[in-house]
Amino acid sequence: MKTLLCLLAFTTALQAAKPFVPNLGPDLPTITVTCGEVSLLLRQASQWTPGRIDFRGLAMTTERSAYGTVFSFPDCGFIGTAHLENEPEPLESLALILDGKPVEKPEAVLKGQTFRFERKSRIRDFELTCIIELKNNQLHETTTVRTAKAVPLKLVYHFMHAWAPSVSAFCAGTDAEPAKTLSGPLNDGDDTARKFFINQRIDWMAVFEPKSSQFGVSRLFSAPELGEPIAMIWNVPNSYRKFYLKCFNNATVPAGFEGTWRMVTAFGASDAAGWEKAATKLASELRNP
Repeated sequence: MKTLLCLLAFTTALQAAKPFVPNLGPDLPTITVTCGEVSLLLRQASQWTPGRIDFRGLAMTTERSAYGTVFSFPDCGFIGTAHLENEPEPLESLALILDGKPVEKPEAVLKGQTFRFERKSRIRDFELTCIIELKNNQLHETTTVRTAKAVPLKLVYHFMHAWAPSVSAFCAGTDAEPAKTLSGPLNDGDDTARKFFINQRIDWMAVFEPKSSQFGVSRLFSAPELGEPIAMIWNVPNSYRKFYLKCFNNATVPAGFEGTWRMVTAFGASDAAGWEKAATKLASELRNP
């Protein structure tokens, strides 16, 4: 009898330790979560990855693209997030936690002080864990990749953000002394259309959206040295000004690899003349969010 009670207690504790996985079926195609001044749209069509980011009720990004992490393989191209044209990305678990409590019956609109979304999936030989948090008017993203086998890649993109096509400028910088910054316009002209900008390792980047007079700043907190993370913005008129963190460019991820990337995105408001100064100041503040 004592053995049976111990077994029951162990089973109960094990069940309690498992994360709650809500049933997010076809009747719930999107979930919009608002915490403070930041809202995040999650969508079923892209395997429950982000679909739009709003600040103060105004869209800073567009729904016309994929977000999150995607892998490109030499034999087939992209797999992951909204790229379902080649192979599926099987989901292993999902968890929504609002104000510290699991959301047992998700609704289309959620509001609270803090939000945490945990998503686990598999892409071929890769185990992928993506955690998104909304807190303190900031969007925190953490991505962990594991593989037991060596896998050759064309590349992997992390933290894809499809900034609105109305975004008109960017700036980026490093923390090392002497600090280095770069900036430039993003418009629909032939001189910037369908070109990549930044194209180097940086600590933070920012974009300015003139219709709302708002800006977004993303700071990379950590990344494995292996993989050589490179920040990029792809300027595609009428579609987006899209941010990518490119890693493992034409490289092989070694067997037994486990790596974690962390980034935070925050927002502010400014006129066109002062936005770069304001964004640089916010980027500095984000070193200790």
